[in-house]
Amino acid sequence: MGEFDGKVVFITGIARGQGRNHAIRFAREGASIIGVDIAGPVSEYNSYAPVTEADFHETVQLVEAEGAKIHARIADVRDSAALKSVVDDGVAQFGRLDVVVANAGICNWNRFWEMPDDQFEELIDINLTGVFKTLKAATPAMIEAGNGGSIIVVSSVAGLKAMPGQANYAAAKFGLVGLTQSAAKELGEYRIRVNSIHPYGVNTPMGTDQGALTLFEKYPHWLPSFAPILTEKPIADVDDITEAVLYLASDRARTVTGSQMALDQGNSKV
Repeated sequence: MGEFDGKVVFITGIARGQGRNHAIRFAREGASIIGVDIAGPVSEYNSYAPVTEADFHETVQLVEAEGAKIHARIADVRDSAALKSVVDDGVAQFGRLDVVVANAGICNWNRFWEMPDDQFEELIDINLTGVFKTLKAATPAMIEAGNGGSIIVVSSVAGLKAMPGQANYAAAKFGLVGLTQSAAKELGEYRIRVNSIHPYGVNTPMGTDQGALTLFEKYPHWLPSFAPILTEKPIADVDDITEAVLYLASDRARTVTGSQMALDQGNSKV
């Protein structure tokens, strides 16, 4: 018996990294998966390799290898109609929606006064507005099902403590805290809990982006802002993050809503 037998989980950004791991772990615990990913290049300002359609299809195969069902589509979280279509089709197939993990996002770097307008606006559109559109697409199905449920918003340590070189990213991730708290207050009457998680570096292509090193070489005085307290584990494994997601999605966290869970090796306290 799995902890999420009979449950249905909607995850954005499933093609690799944290999103893929969340999908596999929920599948292993008996859940059916609804998933989306853009499965292609997103921004010219990103300095890490883009996700591919091959990554997307590999995730589908890995979820199915766990014996789970998955309804996955290539879609952009900036496209409300596409998100609603995926959710509606998934709910029609699986009969319900219990958990949402708003995971999709990007990261890129610049000093704010040297940042082109489109670099700032593009990241906000994906990392903040894209989460709003994800929750907007999914919430009606959760309310209609009448089973309560859990929404987990993937913010960042940068949503608790702004970092230099990341004005766009910090603005989006701090914005997610406000979105999370508002959603929690509006959805409490439906027994739907809404919480945000705040990782620091994670061992994914985005989380180990070597493009940041260029800025650190130019501005070494920024480095203290990025120091963790748990120095023996400066980069988290994807399972470290998934464990928190599974907890917040489960009945074990039935009293937790409107909260911000720091998974940041203590960085927000430095």
